[in-house]
Amino acid sequence: MIDSISDMLTRLRNAYAARHDEVSIPMSKVKFAIAQVLAKEGFVEKVERVQSEKNKAFEDIRITLKYNQISSTIREPVVEGIRQISKQGQRIYVKKDDIHKVKNGFGISVISTSQGVMSGKDARKKGLGGELICELW
Repeated sequence: MIDSISDMLTRLRNAYAARHDEVSIPMSKVKFAIAQVLAKEGFVEKVERVQSEKNKAFEDIRITLKYNQISSTIREPVVEGIRQISKQGQRIYVKKDDIHKVKNGFGISVISTSQGVMSGKDARKKGLGGELICELW
């Protein structure tokens, strides 16, 4: 696998489209940090590290997806869209003043800073810039 972050975002996008309750992703520190930001901001229900079902020597990240209950039978995903900004061929870096609101404040951006992975809102508060990983709304 070339780009593990794009694989993670694609798995999340596909799981929401298929209305799955949870999705399992191979473990890495960066992907776990991104998943924790999504849980903190309310885009996913729960994030946990579990033993891999395929190979017991490895760990997976199990993400419990979050839905809005419209009626007794209809539920809508909380995440409407996911867009990867920084890719393997072209990294996108932003300064603290260039971090913009996603969808007029209804979405979040995920930024890898010198103090760890955090949302764009937290990075603006702390006065940090970094690599703009993705946007969710």
